Amino acid sequence: MRRTDPEGQGPVRYGPPSPDDGLPVLPELSAVLAAAAARGGSEPVGGGPGLLDAACGHWARRGLSAGPERVVAAPGAPSLLVALTAALGGDVLVPRPCAAWWAPYARLLGRPVFHVATPAECGGVPDPYALLETVRRVRDEGGDPRLLVLSVADDPTATVAPPEALHEAVEAAADEGLHLISDETWRDTVHAPHDTMWLSPAEMLPDRVTVVTDLAGALLPPGWPAAIARFPEGDVGDGLHARVLDVLTALGARVAAPVAAAACYALPEPAPVTDRVAATVRLHARVAAAVHTAVVSAGALARPPQAGRHLYVDLGPLRSALGAHGVGDAQDLEEFLTARLGMPAPGGHRFGDDLGALRVRLSTGALLAGTDGELEECLSSTTPLELPHVHRALITLKSVFDDLRDDAQRWEPPR
Repeated sequence: MRRTDPEGQGPVRYGPPSPDDGLPVLPELSAVLAAAAARGGSEPVGGGPGLLDAACGHWARRGLSAGPERVVAAPGAPSLLVALTAALGGDVLVPRPCAAWWAPYARLLGRPVFHVATPAECGGVPDPYALLETVRRVRDEGGDPRLLVLSVADDPTATVAPPEALHEAVEAAADEGLHLISDETWRDTVHAPHDTMWLSPAEMLPDRVTVVTDLAGALLPPGWPAAIARFPEGDVGDGLHARVLDVLTALGARVAAPVAAAACYALPEPAPVTDRVAATVRLHARVAAAVHTAVVSAGALARPPQAGRHLYVDLGPLRSALGAHGVGDAQDLEEFLTARLGMPAPGGHRFGDDLGALRVRLSTGALLAGTDGELEECLSSTTPLELPHVHRALITLKSVFDDLRDDAQRWEPPR
């Protein structure tokens, strides 16, 4: 039986984890957590006043004002998505590809999940015509589509949806009466924030969009689970907020007190946090650009990464070379590249993509692996790609892809 749960990737049905930044914890955050370590309890369900106020301030600075009565905190975005999916009911629509953790929670609740193609220029949001056709088909077959999950700054594609593509998708969803969940986990990891136009679906459709942000995207380490949700105004939002609290209560989904203390420190974005976020984004943007150059030079396809700590690569043009190594689908490709690169390279099938398509997500954090001292040097260096351990990792990656390009050229039929 083919192995489907290599270390660091998780089973196809439930993995892989989100890309890690690969860096040491910010010392100021560690100090806050340590100071609160003696607090063995947890926040009230939905978050205590201090955490909710901090979340409101975080969103207000991003143009999404909300009072505490419209905000909920939970131990990670997955618990929020479970609660929202349970509260909204009906069938779920997601882009293809999409974050690996979205669909399993709908399946857990017995809800059908339908993947919708994305436009050529980006991932994360559905093509509006494909969305309308999918909704029509699902309803014709007796389904009940109610929920669309999307992300402007996307995992796995690392793209940022342009406002026009987002507006068309949101307009199509509104025409069909869908509720939207906007996963804005990667919002603060945009590589060129001054050159990238960012709009939240909640600005376009304020009465039908719930925003979810996992603080592991930019503010907290992934092992300290905390996430926040912002509900729309009005009766729809009020009812959804109440039902989500009911589900979180049933799940016992409470943020641990020390983690809440760290979140309360990070959400107002004091200088140490903003400086670390900016340095981390710059570092990963440089590494992602170098990886993009390497894979495209070898003949693979990839949209230029615009956000996050990853990029999405299509090795379809190298299929002949990969076939000589016994690679025929995304699972084979995942195992092949994981072994060659010495780092997880989860296949596109884990993100709802076609198994037959030769696509993978590559994470930049894995290329930074080193001692704490080397990692701190990555953050402070003006030329991080020239640091020995990063340079070696990039050379290895480039060599693997260059070998595939050379193999593909040898397998090309003579003209």
